Amino acid sequence: MAEDNQINQDSQTAENTQRRRAPNPFRNRQNGSQSQSRTYQNGKRPQNGRNIQRRVQNRPAVRMKIDASVPNEMKKAIIENERIQKERMEPWRKINTNTNAKVRFTPLGGLGEIGGNIAVLETEKSAIIIDVGMSFPDETMHGVDILVPDFSYLHAIKDKIKGIVITHGHEDHIGAIAYLFKELKFPIYATPLVLAMIGNKLDEHGLSADKKYFRYVKKREIYEIGDIKVEWMHATHSIVDASSLAIQTPAGTIIHTADFKIDHTPIDGYTMDLHRFAYYGQKGVLCLMSDSTNSHNPGFTKSEKVVGKTFDELFEKAKGRVIMSTFSSNIHRIYQAMERGVLHGRKICIIGRSMERNIETNRRLGYIDIGEEHFIEPHEVGRFRDDEILVVTTGSQGETMAALSRMATDEHRHIKLKPTDTVIISASAIPGNEASVSKLMNLLLKSGVTVRYKEFSDIHVSGHASQEEQKLIIRLVQPKFFLPVHGEYNHIAKHAQTAIECGVDERNIILMSDGDQVEITPKYIKKVKTVKVGKRYIDNQSNNEIFADVVSDRQKLATEGIVNIIIQIDSQNGKIIGKPVIMAHGLIAHKDSKKFESDIVDLVTKNLEVTGLHKSANAKVIEDNIRNLVRKYVLKKYKSYPFIIPTVIIV
Repeated sequence: MAEDNQINQDSQTAENTQRRRAPNPFRNRQNGSQSQSRTYQNGKRPQNGRNIQRRVQNRPAVRMKIDASVPNEMKKAIIENERIQKERMEPWRKINTNTNAKVRFTPLGGLGEIGGNIAVLETEKSAIIIDVGMSFPDETMHGVDILVPDFSYLHAIKDKIKGIVITHGHEDHIGAIAYLFKELKFPIYATPLVLAMIGNKLDEHGLSADKKYFRYVKKREIYEIGDIKVEWMHATHSIVDASSLAIQTPAGTIIHTADFKIDHTPIDGYTMDLHRFAYYGQKGVLCLMSDSTNSHNPGFTKSEKVVGKTFDELFEKAKGRVIMSTFSSNIHRIYQAMERGVLHGRKICIIGRSMERNIETNRRLGYIDIGEEHFIEPHEVGRFRDDEILVVTTGSQGETMAALSRMATDEHRHIKLKPTDTVIISASAIPGNEASVSKLMNLLLKSGVTVRYKEFSDIHVSGHASQEEQKLIIRLVQPKFFLPVHGEYNHIAKHAQTAIECGVDERNIILMSDGDQVEITPKYIKKVKTVKVGKRYIDNQSNNEIFADVVSDRQKLATEGIVNIIIQIDSQNGKIIGKPVIMAHGLIAHKDSKKFESDIVDLVTKNLEVTGLHKSANAKVIEDNIRNLVRKYVLKKYKSYPFIIPTVIIV
């Protein structure tokens, strides 16, 4: 009887404990937490008005009081299973909280934007840089080809930095390394293919000697970089040999997914290493940082293999040449197209510098297994029938200087489009490139070719995880803290909601922007400061930087116009010689130019006579006066702020 009473008490205790400990998004689940970040960025919680619903969704089933008629052994098993379930669902409780160790995470790019990924992870003694990527300019950045991050913060902590760790070879993760190496140099840790792609970039910039900083890594091995240990875990993405990172720090383990999707039928057969995610999750993960790019997409992202089936259909329909364009780093996509080309008896012609370089690198390292006899040079295309040709080229984003755009404008040296050609664009427009892609499509259709783009749903699939894949990673890792990364603010906010649904305490999530520095310890996570971030403008033709004031001037010239005023003044008598020359561009219509010129001449000459400045021997004083005078006139009449460039010549 005493045993029965004890079991019933244990049952009631288990029930009450379960009720007390049920995950609640608004309760601090961190024992002994101090200085905890209880809110999202800027002190705001998600305003979705569904707090009660979230509590219910996140709470594990609470068992009713066990009836006294239940046998003792069964009661014991129920109570023990409840304990085991609780322990299984919160492995982060194993993290050692008896430590003052802390780490700081600072994204310098990739948050609030698509691309440009670069971040810094620091302990008290060491720091590592995670990826060094570039991004694309918007339409206001005239003459700018790429954007690279501002490296000011790296200069500030350069003595702490022990190395750069790279997750994969996409441009938005490696495209700025050469520019960093012109200022700072650190060991680069990455898999062989990624380092080979980085090596190509260093060669282009005359930095071949810096390959001595390469450190080739093997997956599932742990590398010590300062007091930080890093393991590369295989990830599936839209590029060969992508990786996620398991980062062991004195404060605890951090998992960084980098870009990923969970493809169960990848082209190379190597699935995502979910076993390692589960392994670290079981041991207890302090913080998960996860790719947010597709956080609005429900369900699962399709496998890369579905694109191959679409290629089968398109190659069957094609009667003439097939011209396929995609991202030059999407080797699995390119490989599938080339395999179909070989299967249909077509010779493969590679056009575009980045495409040629990436395919050659992947063939050299064994990631593409297609014999040399299947490839031809661009000048050899005319020697074969049209139905024997597959052209793989760059330009899927409508880049003006890319090969496909030059074909569309009939400016390519070797490929002249024909009505019998089939052009396959196997990519989606990067945000900001929609207008360029639309322009390319119009040019291609005007040339008479058959264009295959979005009418085939599986002509392109994303390389990023959708919601169900994001949930799987969160459930495998079961982290204490969660930082959604990689994406615009709306992407990371949506990913945070997904994490809350999967049991992560809302107070253990922070939405970050570039420059935000977050401190993480076993007891708390909080934003501590903001560091300087920004973008530098690069002309990719010369690999030189374009300074911000130049880009700003170009934008002003494009939107506001320019007014040139040239006046000659006799130094002896101070009189204006002849008629001032007035030239306006981008401000008024050509038919109104004579009236405008006459108005400005009258305005300037009368003002000089009234002020007597024309008698001054100081040309700069006169120029400043004319500039201010004309600026006020133009603003009042035209509501515009053009460049006004007066030139006074005293003879």
